[in-house]
Amino acid sequence: MVMMTKTKEHGLIGALTEVVEVSNQDLIQENANVDGASPMGQMSKFGSEAAKFFAKEKLLSEDVLQMMEDNYIHPHDLDFYPTGTTTCAQIPLGKILKDGFNTGHGFMREPNDIMSAMALSSIIFQSNQNMQHGGQSYPMFDYDLAPYVEKTFEKHLTRLKSYPTTWTENELVNIAWKEADRSTYQACEAFIHNCNSMHSRGGGQVPFVSINYGTDTSKAGRMLMKNLLLATKAGLGNGETPIFPIQIFKMKQGINFYEADPNYDVYQLALETTAKRLFPNFSFIDATCNKVHYDGSKESEVSYMGCRTRVMANRHGSENSIERGNLSFTSINLVKLGLISQSEDEFFRRLDRVIDVVVKQLLERFEFQAKKKARHFSFLYGQGVWKNSEQLNAEDEVREVLKQGTLSVGFIGLAEALVALTGEHHGQSTSADQLGYQIVSFMREKVDQASERYDLNFSLIATPAEGLSGRFTKKDREVFGVIPGVTARDYYTNSFHVPVYYAIRAIDKITIEGKFHDLCNGGHISYIEVDGDVTKNTQALDVLVKAMAKADIGYGSINHPVDRCTSCGHTGIIDTACPTCDNHDEEKIERIRRITGYLVGDMKKWNSAKRHEESQRVKHQKGLAK
Repeated sequence: MVMMTKTKEHGLIGALTEVVEVSNQDLIQENANVDGASPMGQMSKFGSEAAKFFAKEKLLSEDVLQMMEDNYIHPHDLDFYPTGTTTCAQIPLGKILKDGFNTGHGFMREPNDIMSAMALSSIIFQSNQNMQHGGQSYPMFDYDLAPYVEKTFEKHLTRLKSYPTTWTENELVNIAWKEADRSTYQACEAFIHNCNSMHSRGGGQVPFVSINYGTDTSKAGRMLMKNLLLATKAGLGNGETPIFPIQIFKMKQGINFYEADPNYDVYQLALETTAKRLFPNFSFIDATCNKVHYDGSKESEVSYMGCRTRVMANRHGSENSIERGNLSFTSINLVKLGLISQSEDEFFRRLDRVIDVVVKQLLERFEFQAKKKARHFSFLYGQGVWKNSEQLNAEDEVREVLKQGTLSVGFIGLAEALVALTGEHHGQSTSADQLGYQIVSFMREKVDQASERYDLNFSLIATPAEGLSGRFTKKDREVFGVIPGVTARDYYTNSFHVPVYYAIRAIDKITIEGKFHDLCNGGHISYIEVDGDVTKNTQALDVLVKAMAKADIGYGSINHPVDRCTSCGHTGIIDTACPTCDNHDEEKIERIRRITGYLVGDMKKWNSAKRHEESQRVKHQKGLAK
């Protein structure tokens, strides 16, 4: 039995009381895609707060706890630590569909057409979500589903040939492909609707899912991508923008980058779709961080989780994303280190010590995860989601399988740390930019050393801070007060980003942030904010995507306003009143924005720090840096 001190007991009871009373938005909406005020959301939060308490009492070392108490580090998903779950997984969809799978309530055989294949793809996502505390992704969505488009074509062709007809063989083939095209659109439409309606984790949320595609040049693969984008562009039943799946379009020279490339037309449709629906985001196979793993095979193409997580390098197997994922990650508060350091040398000495403690904590968590049995995660390991996991017996430990995953050191607030150290952030001066690069390079060197020392896949991740962006700031402000450019706002800037409030040209932001992508091998993302109705100017989006590629960005996205009037269904930019029905009620306006790589359909679900951050985002398409 865990023995609580009165102070700790009061803290836990206080948090649970706030859950019951739904009185603390930042507590119940740490995750913007979970309705924390719903019964299942409250139950989940009850369990979350108790699990975090248990982890602190029983699973964390004293020096780790002290670093947390002193606001230097934050182990993410601490509430899931006692369960031994892993963060995310890149699921081998093609293999699972072909072999069939068991959800625990019966066996699902290989589908015979694209409608069934897409339906089962949704079920796989839903079943696997309960095995992970983070997200999940399909790394080769186009390649994996193209065979089922082919099967659909064959079914239509066989049926047509059974009719008495004067059509020629070529005419029959063309008609069969047209019918396969319609079937594929319906399958994509159903898949998108499923991703936004089916629930997991006790009904508390829809699965957090991502799909990667863009490079299959086959007729069937191109047909799938075209219809997926068209269905996304069309939206949900009332024209709503689909929040899931997070879509990542893989850019590759010779495939879809240039006008003469075979999938250039699909890329153009991707631009039109992101102009209307904010998805897809764009990844770059030719970026330095990704091309080093590329050997020409589809399996070696980079894939991302929508929020930014990336898994490629591997000391224990093939260097690709498939059947692998992140095990856990812990973030460092660079701002606190900057505030207490009297010199750059002192900052690096302190950072060195903090990283050592984080590495120790990640190793301790790995040891806890590794001792779990395969039977504890029946779908994750029993269905072969992780590499070689299907070879495990029910009572086998999962250590050898998990060695394929990554342990990530994250960071937040590079910009504010630079202001604390030099008076300027990396968007304001070349010297601050150079120091920022040295800091991130130092962290990467430390995680590389940890990989060598412990023979595990340590990586550096540009943290997707959601709840953390305000949590670190609040505690630092209590100690240091309000410091302009450092603690004056309710949030710290994500990872290596130039602050969202800083006026800077798009090309300058892309150039500054691009060099950090290669250093952050555990995941990264860069955003550009644009204004106005970009559906009328997809050429401008093309320029931005090509600029990202030139700046060596691995993964990027373009943000712009997408609003919807719930009274009449109008979708577009809504200022104070709906241009269609003249609705002035802000409660009836859904404002869809990107939060850390994914979308949220209602900003009312954001925590206060992220709402503050969003309100201060400036547009980047014009204006010189100040």
